[in-house]
Amino acid sequence: MLSTEHRLFTAALGLSAPWGVSDVRFDAEAGRIDFEVDFAKGSRFTCPGCGAEHQAVHDTRKRTWRHLHFFQYEAYIHARLPRVRCQQCGQTTQVAAPWARPGSGFTQLFEALLVTLSASMPVNTVARLLGVGDDAIWRVLGHYVERARQRADYSAVRAVGVDETASRRGQRYITLFHDFDGQRLLFACEGRDQRTVEQFAHDLTEHGGDPKAVSAVCMDMSAAYQAGARKHLPNAEITFDAFHVIQLANEALEQVRRAEVKSEPGLRHSRWIWLKDRSRWNTRQINQFHDLRRSRLKTTRAWHLKEALRELYACAADREHAAILFNKWYQWARRCRLEPFKRLALTLKKHLQGVLNAFDSRLSNGRVEGINSLIQAAKARARGYRTSYNLITMAYLIAGKLVHLPSTPYRRPTKPVGALPASI
Repeated sequence: MLSTEHRLFTAALGLSAPWGVSDVRFDAEAGRIDFEVDFAKGSRFTCPGCGAEHQAVHDTRKRTWRHLHFFQYEAYIHARLPRVRCQQCGQTTQVAAPWARPGSGFTQLFEALLVTLSASMPVNTVARLLGVGDDAIWRVLGHYVERARQRADYSAVRAVGVDETASRRGQRYITLFHDFDGQRLLFACEGRDQRTVEQFAHDLTEHGGDPKAVSAVCMDMSAAYQAGARKHLPNAEITFDAFHVIQLANEALEQVRRAEVKSEPGLRHSRWIWLKDRSRWNTRQINQFHDLRRSRLKTTRAWHLKEALRELYACAADREHAAILFNKWYQWARRCRLEPFKRLALTLKKHLQGVLNAFDSRLSNGRVEGINSLIQAAKARARGYRTSYNLITMAYLIAGKLVHLPSTPYRRPTKPVGALPASI
């Protein structure tokens, strides 16, 4: 028979029969409270192997789990986990603790706290805050992210954005595939070649999607991505959105400026004038631009070419109009005597159908870049991740919109804590 004190802690831990708190030990100097949990004498359990009910206990094994803080003190649960020797299947199997998943040293509620905090702050900060190892936290995150992804439904995916982001120094990248309609990260993997598209198509199929049903894919002008899309997303129209086209124009402009700054010292410290939207210039930049444009610089001509390309996207009413405007811009760029823009003109001419597809699909990787900026911000806060796996796990946690992750443990529970929550 449990005492009133033990019944109180049993209720506080959310335990249900046959489990209950049998002893409580408090150590103020160590800053911890330990709960001894046991099952009622004579209890019988369901066989974990075959599901046969009312099986007698064969023996027990002692286990310990870290739990949520009780007030300001660390809390631990200790319990004898029974093993049953099933009369039906003949196997001796350990019964799982109802408050923890098998193999974990944390309770489900503590793991839910780890997932909640890790979505908003660096894992090493969470580790220091709660006094646990960061490797253990990564194992928890990997488990729940993978579980949640297994239950994700990609059957409605029709338009996909593809982009890359650096994972570590030394030209190491991961490729990210985004759902335009759902505005979520669908898949991430190491590398940036056409095999990444093959892996995505396989993952899409595993989640109820159909690679043949994808009607549009938005990407940069990577030959590897294009080859992968044509092979593994056969019905998708490839779009090169304005973001990447203007990005190429900015790179060409910067090449012109770097070459000219050697002979024109006035161009020093002017990089952001040429790359920023002029509506965002401050007073100093406006004055500096007007001073520089009087000097008949090559950089000024390059800036006008870049701005004309931007205006093309703003003014073109449809695909046909865009084709006419692009042809005029192409003729200008080919005669401009600026080698970076002559090469850019040839590149855009080679990929013209994909460029013009943007005026039909109206797809833009701007949102994709926005999501990637959140991932890079998390990477910056964490000062990098030791492995690409950790970065990919965090990317799913931040941008995957996974609906089957554990919810914060500080919401009012709708069912006993000892039972596995539906969201886990």
